[in-house]
Amino acid sequence: MAARIFIDGEAGTTGLQIRDRLAARRDIELISLDDARRKDPSARRDALRAADVAILCLPDDAAREAAVLVDGADTKLIDASTAHRTADGWAYGFPEFQPGQRAAIAAATRVSNPGCYPTGAIAILAPLVTAGIVPADFPVTVNAVSGYTGGGKALIQRYETEGQDGYKPDAYWSYGLALTHKHVPEMTRWTGLAHPPIFQPAVGRYAQGMLVSVPLALWALPKSPSAADIHAVLAERYADARFVRVAALGEAEGLKELDPQALNGTNTMELFVFTHAESGRAVVTARLDNLGKGASGAAVQNMNLLLGLPEDAGLEMRQAA
Repeated sequence: MAARIFIDGEAGTTGLQIRDRLAARRDIELISLDDARRKDPSARRDALRAADVAILCLPDDAAREAAVLVDGADTKLIDASTAHRTADGWAYGFPEFQPGQRAAIAAATRVSNPGCYPTGAIAILAPLVTAGIVPADFPVTVNAVSGYTGGGKALIQRYETEGQDGYKPDAYWSYGLALTHKHVPEMTRWTGLAHPPIFQPAVGRYAQGMLVSVPLALWALPKSPSAADIHAVLAERYADARFVRVAALGEAEGLKELDPQALNGTNTMELFVFTHAESGRAVVTARLDNLGKGASGAAVQNMNLLLGLPEDAGLEMRQAA
């Protein structure tokens, strides 16, 4: 019997992408409400409670309300909002995050989908902090650029309708420039850092795809690691990961540019270690689709785990070059 899936907020950017990824599947049944019924609280509540898995693509407050609506029902939830990313009782939906995380998601009833920027930052930093390469109290900076779809409908309209130009600091979320971006608590908790990183996101004039970079002064780290040491830790952590690929050091060295859009449409994330050995500097960069591994692809991956289905069902995989 096909599992029943309800996307609460299917008309939004992430909801539409999830629906597109699920539309052709025969192992699930989508519960859908028309425009009128979508605004009917009773119809929405019934759909949430009838689903085997409900995926919440909602603003934070609405996601919290939806979680209350399914109390007492058998519905499992995946929340794509920020509302529950550091909440107790919710499994963090980054299966590759640490050993045992995949099993923790599969056994959960409540899963919080990671943010797009944190997916890259945590993929880089969590293994390095765990290995002691980057001390928990080390001052860390995260720099990132995303396509404008990461800002939702308002930012999409700015770029596609109003003709917004250029590459800009992430001023469209005012807390980005005030160093209170809503992704910072998530990054801090799941990287294992003792202090919030300095996070500077930016928006480029392209629709989707992102680069998330962590610069490291290797000479300032207690163990004075080399780029090879950093690469070895990352390669070991993600050796068996289905959707995370660590590029060889030689591959990174040979690159002339890094296209943030190269993984669009996939659920793959790639990690690169760039270095200038003579001066003891390195930059570790994650490349991913902010609407794929950073949102809808991750939600489908988590849904598959919750339902005991193949983890890659319905997800395009990119093979290493």
